Amino acid sequence: QVQLVESGGGLVQPGGSLRLSCAASGFTFSWYAMTWYRQAPGKERELVATISNTGGVTSYADAVKGRFTISRDNTKSTVYLQMNTLNTEDTAMYYCNAHVRQSYWGQGTRVTVSS
Repeated sequence: QVQLVESGGGLVQPGGSLRLSCAASGFTFSWYAMTWYRQAPGKERELVATISNTGGVTSYADAVKGRFTISRDNTKSTVYLQMNTLNTEDTAMYYCNAHVRQSYWGQGTRVTVSS
């Protein structure tokens, strides 16, 4: 069965960096695009970044462009989200998503940006 396991969240000061990872299993990872979403307290889940199956095409939400970088390692079935210059508005649960005949989600990893 499809499994997505996020890690790497934590507490970071404004201006800091974090790198999130999402380890995938149960499907042919290199065939599918992967997406990071986030959900801040009291807000709807929003798309953060998407990467194509080969990693050659990426796209980002306007709020994170220039600060976040999505990447993947198909040999490790893992997708990453490098987050730089974090601010308090980046505080959220971060989820990775794969659409493999249906949408699958991980359990999320919490990112808190606070001084």
